[in-house]
Order: sequence, then structure tokens, then C-alpha cells
Amino acid sequence: MTFDQNTLPDNPYLLLTPGPLSTTKGVKAAMLRDWCTWDRDYNELVQSIRHKLVGISAENPEGYTSVLMQGSGSFSVEAVIGTVVPRDGKLAILTNGAYGNRIVQMANVLNIANVVLDFGEISPAEPEKLDTLLKSDPSITHVAVVHCETTTGMLNPIAEVGKIAKEYGKVFIVDAMSSFGGVEMDIAALQIDFLISSANKCIQGVPGFGFVLAKEEELIKCKGQARSLSLDLVDQWQAMEDQQGKWRYTSPTHVVRAFYQAMLELEEEGGVSARADRYLTSQRTLVEGMEQIGFRTLLTRDHQSPIITSFYYPEESAFTFAGFYERLKKEGFVIYPGKISAADTFRIGNIGHVFPEDMERLVKAIERNRFWL
Repeated sequence: MTFDQNTLPDNPYLLLTPGPLSTTKGVKAAMLRDWCTWDRDYNELVQSIRHKLVGISAENPEGYTSVLMQGSGSFSVEAVIGTVVPRDGKLAILTNGAYGNRIVQMANVLNIANVVLDFGEISPAEPEKLDTLLKSDPSITHVAVVHCETTTGMLNPIAEVGKIAKEYGKVFIVDAMSSFGGVEMDIAALQIDFLISSANKCIQGVPGFGFVLAKEEELIKCKGQARSLSLDLVDQWQAMEDQQGKWRYTSPTHVVRAFYQAMLELEEEGGVSARADRYLTSQRTLVEGMEQIGFRTLLTRDHQSPIITSFYYPEESAFTFAGFYERLKKEGFVIYPGKISAADTFRIGNIGHVFPEDMERLVKAIERNRFWL
């Protein structure tokens, strides 16, 4: 079924955020039809999404499966943490921002034994410290890390972290919320057992569900371990397997259909590699333009993701983020406030239906609106 995209109004601004993000008219139009959760056509759509997600996750994804989970991305992270770590297990958490800290909070609320390697706000995770920790504490069973920590835009070295985790025989969990689909990765080569992401990130869908890519043999081992009924990852997966796409509880049907359209558009763009190139080009265009008009990035290029970039406030005392935000919103751009305590920053995202020329327009708008000078 096709929809007349020309009847949809244009958005008043671009969302230059880490998600929700600006979507295409095709994705929006896909939500104009209602679906029945028991209908075969809808469940076949779910199965197609699950298959496509596994297909883009690795060059050889044999042995991997996917499961969709209602709610925001954090629901899926908590589903993994609460299902995968057994009651006698212990989780090592590498953190350098708000989303790593959220995993710590989840573990504590769920009474999961854990040990935290905190690298501060602006330093990447250090695999060597994980090696030292695992050598000294054999009771650790699982290791978790955030790939792209959108608190700052940091890209953590998951290949090195995973290598060490596997040298010690640990289950490896990666929160790839803001990177999967927008940064090239091979979960099999990276030895990831559980990877978590969300519909409204680099696949460019809308909010409403998250998903987990899991090594099937590791997922099956977790049966009966969940600390929650609705967030039982194994039961959710088993229902989708046994009933060919049926969710246990009411699924976000419109969001699922929009995500399917977003997956088709990812394929049309040329897959993850093409999208990663676009995001990287947009991010570099943004940084080069901002540096030319006097702004400085928080992170150095070697640790910077192509997903979102943190910039220091300008030195002029008259600058306020609130005023800056409102002026840019009127120009057609919505940006993000900073999220660290060590410095005054704001953030600009590159993911979603935005392009390098949008970054050029943004820089020109910022230059025009330097009203604090």
C-alpha cells in the first residue's frame, strides 16, 4: 500500500539531536494505517524486521537472533540486564557518561552484584583497566559498555573491550543505542553476545520500541532468570519465535510499520556503510564550519563519534544556551543542551534525515545569530 506523502506538512525545524530525530515523509506516512496485532500481514512485517536487523548486524550473522521490546531504548537495556545476568552473577560496567551510569542504576535497582569502572566524563573506556579488574575478580560473569556515549559524543573502543572480556570467558553486552545502523560494526567479529538499540536512532524510525540482537545460544541459557514479567527477554523472544512475529503484549503497531519503512529506506540509501559515510561527512562539515567561526569541540577527533558533537560555550559572558536555542529554533534547527558537569557545553547531532548541506546552513545560521557578541 502506498501513501500520498505530498499531503504531509513539512516540519518547522530539523531535530539535530541524538533521537528522536528528523524522519522522512515516507516514514511518517507509513503510520497512517491501523494494524491488528493478531493479523498475519502485521506479524509477517515483524518477522521481516527481525530478519533484516540480523542481516545488517554482521557479515556472517549465523547463530544470532533478534527480539523487539516495547518502550524506549532504556526498556530494552533493562530487559537485557535483568534477564541475562543470573542471580549469582556479577556485572562489570564500564562507564563515562549518563548512559553507562544508567546501567549502573538499573543493576542496583535490580539487586545485581556489580563493579563499576568509571572513566569520568571526557575520557574513553580503557580496556587495560578491564583486564586488570577481570584478572583480580574471577566472580565477574558479564561485562557491559556503551558504544556511543551521547552524553558527550564519545565512541568507546568496543573491539578492544570485547577482546578482553572474551579472553576471560565473560558474556559481553553492548549498549549500541546511538550507533547501530549508523556506524559500521560486525557483532560476530566483535564477539558481542547482546547488542541493544532503539527504533528512533540510526535506523531513522520513530520512538516506541527497542531491539536486542543476541547470540541465540546465550539467550537460551537465560530462560527463567528474568527479574520482571514484562521485561523478560527470553519469553518475549520465545513468543515471537513460536507465534511467528506475535508480541506477548500490545505492540506499537504504527511505530513498527514506520520502522519497516525506515529499514527499506536504509537499504535504498546503500546500507549501513553509505549511511555511516553520510553521518561522518555531516559531522566533519559541522565541526569544520563551527571551528571557522570560533567554536571548540569538547572531544578530540580520535574519540569523537559521527553521531553527536559537544561544543564549548563561547567565552563571551553574554551567551546563554536558552537564548541561543530559541534563536536557532526560529531559524529551523533544534539542538541539545550539554550534559556534563566539567564544562559548559551544548550538543549538535548528525543522525536522522539530515545532510551535509544542512550542517552548512546551520553554521551560517549560528554565525548570523551571534547576538551575544
